[in-house]
Amino acid sequence: MGSILRPTGRFNIKEIAIIGAGPSGLAAAKYLTAQGCFERIDILEQQSEVGGVWHYIPTSGEKVDVPSTTPHVPPEKPIWPEHWKAPLFSNPMYEHLNTNIPKDLMQFSNRPFPSKSLLFPSRQDVQEYLVQYSQEVRHLISFSTQVEDVRLVPRDGKEQWNITSRSTITGETKEGGYDAVVVANGHYSTPFIPQVAGMEAFNATYPGVITHSKIYRSPERYTGQKVIVVGSAASGLDIGSQISVVCKKPLLNSVQSSSTLKFCQENKEEVPPIVEYLLEDRSVRFDGGRVEKNIDAIVYCTGYLYSYPFLKSLDPPVVTTGRRVVGLYQHLFDIANPTLVFTALPQKVIPFPVSEGQAAAVSNVWSNSLALPSVEEMEEWEKKH
Repeated sequence: MGSILRPTGRFNIKEIAIIGAGPSGLAAAKYLTAQGCFERIDILEQQSEVGGVWHYIPTSGEKVDVPSTTPHVPPEKPIWPEHWKAPLFSNPMYEHLNTNIPKDLMQFSNRPFPSKSLLFPSRQDVQEYLVQYSQEVRHLISFSTQVEDVRLVPRDGKEQWNITSRSTITGETKEGGYDAVVVANGHYSTPFIPQVAGMEAFNATYPGVITHSKIYRSPERYTGQKVIVVGSAASGLDIGSQISVVCKKPLLNSVQSSSTLKFCQENKEEVPPIVEYLLEDRSVRFDGGRVEKNIDAIVYCTGYLYSYPFLKSLDPPVVTTGRRVVGLYQHLFDIANPTLVFTALPQKVIPFPVSEGQAAAVSNVWSNSLALPSVEEMEEWEKKH
């Protein structure tokens, strides 16, 4: 794959695995390929198409744990609907979604969005954009391949990453050795639903009433229902606004503090956090004492936990509580094992350009064109950030 000439330095990386063919995985593949210093680059993608979170799955078929507070969960289980050629994995993409970033800011540096796209592109336009962006590296992708285990092992006098993966179609298991690994599987797989008094008994008595935005697809199922949406960040505002048009008025939006962004407020009422679930009359108690009865649906739009089930042997671990990934320099390089990187972790950023910048940094570091600081300097940076 191109010239193997490279500067001399710390790393002797020839074979690289990229876990995930979403936006950041594709960007990593392009920049690593362009570097011209690596012999083999494999992309392992558990879905049947590129796109990551933008690859829309019409029905989730998934149930979420209630509460859901631990990142230490088993690998996701695929869903294989009738008449589909390959299994699917649920993701948070819902039917009526447009980006909240203008296309001229969102795009990759060398590929503008088509002129026909809206200023804030639809999910369909973004997915098609990513399919087109992937063309140069599609031959590197193994689709319907779920990574089950990644671990550092001694091999030929050095340490190498051993990856165990499984075909979701045939069930066949494979192992492969790599000098470096890019973890680009995203962070929208493990929902976060906080523990609330009485929640588990309520969920057992009224299964399906409490859900998470990950399995939301469209507002129609909430028609005429009494609904609470918990959260007022991007998904809470958007999903709440969609549901508020069809549900029993007003939709109750449970928030920690009043939102500065107001959408469809004529159909919403902001209420305090839920502090207790009550079995009698299918009720909840809010902070301050107010009780609402006969609740039909409660949708938690409370985000996700960082979770890497395939890295359970990593020492030191990069995930503890799941609220952040620890031990990384520049939210990218694992300080203890810098041949392991994690892309697109920061939130409230413009992810496609950030992924490109990270990919450029990784390809230059691993080719010895750019040096990392000392371990002490990287650890000091991590403590401050």
